[in-house]
Amino acid sequence: MEMNDLVIVSVDDHVVEPPDAFLRHYPHDRKAEAPRIIEVDGKNVWLWNDKPYPTIGLNAVVGRPRSEYGMEPTHFDQLRPGCYDPIARVDDMNVNGILGSISFPSFPHFAGGTFIAAAKTDPEASLLGVRAYNDWHVHDWCGPAPERLIPQIILPVWDMDACVAELKRMSALGVHTITFPDNPSHVGLPSVHDTYWDPFWQACCDHEMILNCHIGTGIGAAHASDDSPIDAWITTMPMSISNAAADWLFATFWKRFPRLRMALSEGGIGWVPYFLERADFTHDHHHEWTFTDFGGERPSDLFRRHILTCFIDDQFGLANLKFMNVNMICYECDYPHSDSVWPNSPEFLWESAKQLTADVIDKITHLNAMREYYYHPFEAMGGRKNCTVGALRHRASHVDVSPRANTGGLKSDSMGADAKTRRPVTSGDLKRMFGST
Repeated sequence: MEMNDLVIVSVDDHVVEPPDAFLRHYPHDRKAEAPRIIEVDGKNVWLWNDKPYPTIGLNAVVGRPRSEYGMEPTHFDQLRPGCYDPIARVDDMNVNGILGSISFPSFPHFAGGTFIAAAKTDPEASLLGVRAYNDWHVHDWCGPAPERLIPQIILPVWDMDACVAELKRMSALGVHTITFPDNPSHVGLPSVHDTYWDPFWQACCDHEMILNCHIGTGIGAAHASDDSPIDAWITTMPMSISNAAADWLFATFWKRFPRLRMALSEGGIGWVPYFLERADFTHDHHHEWTFTDFGGERPSDLFRRHILTCFIDDQFGLANLKFMNVNMICYECDYPHSDSVWPNSPEFLWESAKQLTADVIDKITHLNAMREYYYHPFEAMGGRKNCTVGALRHRASHVDVSPRANTGGLKSDSMGADAKTRRPVTSGDLKRMFGST
């Protein structure tokens, strides 16, 4: 196998909803209530329920020089069209050798947190927003390229009857993926240990839905202090999901819902071997007084069976696959965020994976994702030969990948410092940026 023979499916990317996304799918007599884009001080801002939301494309910086990365952009002109246009997205997937992609929301936040928060005071408005997002995502985002873009929905999780009803409505459209908070208790919902979720777990099993729990949808990575270099926060971000992972791992509902599956989206894999070792030690050493019961198994057995992990560039993780379940590991691109190595994902992936056997490479690059997400593109694409990195890049000769400079960025000199006084960007700078928009 060579790099151009790879078939790559990404289980974690992001979409920036275009200005008319919600307007298209609100009832005719309620379109005035739909989230919409307004301009404030030269910035595009979402407005919904009379509240402005400060960023349209959190960290959607793909295509910029790295020196211009940041947590904005704040205007659609700063984005590659592939962030919000599905045809342009497929072009950007082709030039990056990516066959299939699952995208998380931006304005609704990765697991629908915008609507979850608003439902505390206006659940009807939030339900309208959820349904409109799902209709836009399935029909308008994935619809133009169903063999390439894999639909993922959000749900009105604050109302179990509405939640299950929306799950069934989307299942009828062929959806198999839900984005769900990694720690629902931290967004004002019952914890994963509460029987409130039992009808939902059952519906996920009945309709073959997998839960994608993205980093930052529950606790998230903590800022050590406002003075801390932002690099510290970025470094721990993937591993921050380990707290939620432990909570899920020691839950008891897995016994009642053995077909349930979840993914730790954008969590990486390098930390997983020690996490499993520690979980097994904890159970062996403490279960006589904590009264946890894995039915004769160890926590690592449950993790390997039920929990999917994914990686962007994780050489240590790929060198230690023997400590994980190679059938439950997938690849992620993270387009258009700053951790993405677009348009060079195949080069990075091949450098890390080329020492593996061909069958293992196939599993982690596409076969596991195709199985778990019920994604079967080969027939629609005219066979596997048309799905490889080489074949997709051959389609993309017209795609411009040259860096788009001077489009903004969270840089030291953009905060009032001249070239002689530049300093590292801090957590406090990031907080102030959002507080001022």
